[in-house]
Amino acid sequence: MAPTILLVEDDAADAAEVTSALADMGAAIWHAETGADARAVLKGARPDLIMLDLTLPDVDGLVLCANLENEADDVPFMICSVGSTAEKVLSFKLGAEDFVTKPFDGAELQARVEAILMRHARQAVTAAPAAESAPSLGHGAGPELGRLRVDLARWRVTIDDKPLNLTPTEFQLLVFMARRPGEIISRQELARGVWGNESMSRSRTIDAYVRRIASKLSGSQKQNQDDWPPRILNIRGMGYQLSVPHMTAA
Repeated sequence: MAPTILLVEDDAADAAEVTSALADMGAAIWHAETGADARAVLKGARPDLIMLDLTLPDVDGLVLCANLENEADDVPFMICSVGSTAEKVLSFKLGAEDFVTKPFDGAELQARVEAILMRHARQAVTAAPAAESAPSLGHGAGPELGRLRVDLARWRVTIDDKPLNLTPTEFQLLVFMARRPGEIISRQELARGVWGNESMSRSRTIDAYVRRIASKLSGSQKQNQDDWPPRILNIRGMGYQLSVPHMTAA
């Protein structure tokens, strides 16, 4: 799922430049030209990140920062603006995650945005209910899917007997999907199955974890056209699917 970013920027050229810089990461940009427009958006939706300029036509950007801390304290925000050292310091004191000075480098802006999103994904996991509240994974042998093997007793996943370096949460997510190979599994189902809390699906935590698992799976070399390693497919608007060439039940 693409991250959503609320961009509060009254300059059309700057807004277009930010949108272009973040295009490679597939971000969905919600553009607000004024502070009032931004507040209207936040009444009905929650983006993954708020990015704002300090010079707005209807409100001082620093005042808006202070208001955001009260109106959207669960949403991280960053500044993308021309600003003095004093304004930068005050922005951080008001809770800004970062301050990118105009003119900016597109690659650097994207990297800073990705860092904020990943940091908050990790924080969401830390704040989530303990894994014990989620359904038990069981014990002993787990699913065997083509070249992939799961050992629940050892919390170990291997491909061609070579272990994958998975975190505990990555392991639980992969096992959940491996028990339903070929099925499209929604983010809500993954949230319930691993965290025992469907509200986790409203953050981008799951997407970040699944991307890392997919990257680790793709690191296993393809042997031939009919014997590729398991891979995770992102089915747009529906969820994720673990796809393997030859599926056998555990």
